[in-house]
Amino acid sequence: LQKAMIHGGLKKGLHECAKALDRRSARLCCLARNCENEEYKKLIKALCDEGEVHVVMVEDGKELGAWCGLAKLDEEGTVKKAVRTSCAVVTDFGEETRALSVLLDFLKKQADGAEL
Repeated sequence: LQKAMIHGGLKKGLHECAKALDRRSARLCCLARNCENEEYKKLIKALCDEGEVHVVMVEDGKELGAWCGLAKLDEEGTVKKAVRTSCAVVTDFGEETRALSVLLDFLKKQADGAEL
């Protein structure tokens, strides 16, 4: 997510994510399991299904917020204060990395398993 953020390909929050999913420019969606609004989750999942975008469920919205750069860090680099976000969408992964290849392979295998 950090590489995508650096390259301007990370959208955060309902408004930005819904616009990216509606435009079909999204390549990956992260959704927090602890989102309290069921309609929010339904909308994001429906837009992802419509655009055939993989959804990665994250346990905590604060953790997702920290991954998206919505956190203050102390001198040691540990998260001091994180803002919660329930959704993040990647529209541009930025550069090719080994971690990206592993993630895309995992998502492809997961999708192939779901179709069996």
